[in-house]
Amino acid sequence: MFVFNYILMFVLVMGSNEQKTYVKEYYENGILKSEGWSVNNQKTDYWFYYFENGNVKGKGSYETNKKNGYWFFYNQSNAVISQGHYQNGKRVDWWVLLREKNVVEKVQFVNDVRQGYSLLYKNGNLFKAQHYKDNILTGAWTSIAHFKKDNPNAQF
Repeated sequence: MFVFNYILMFVLVMGSNEQKTYVKEYYENGILKSEGWSVNNQKTDYWFYYFENGNVKGKGSYETNKKNGYWFFYNQSNAVISQGHYQNGKRVDWWVLLREKNVVEKVQFVNDVRQGYSLLYKNGNLFKAQHYKDNILTGAWTSIAHFKKDNPNAQF
């Protein structure tokens, strides 16, 4: 039994042709453009993307060349402009998006499509709620009372 387990473990370890390598890609001017892990020429694990000024543009994880997990995206001044979950390369669940000065939107996605509610905040205060179906705006409210009346089962 011991010999069988040892042989099985050897086959599993040695039988894998996957080569995990750390990859760096550069802009034509020699500035680092992206870096992260790759297995068999497919992005995996954590990756970083950079603007030509060297600031981080985006960062997050991959599984078999598709974005998976929580991602952050930045503008050239290093401010977070969006963050949220990916699953199989598509936005899912709640995302936080910087819209304009002091306006933040929290919006639900299903398979990379706005699907559900969108909440808009200005200076940290909720000022508008919206509803999307298949990326189409189907309702908007600026009064919490009207929103609750029209959406009695809404849960966040």
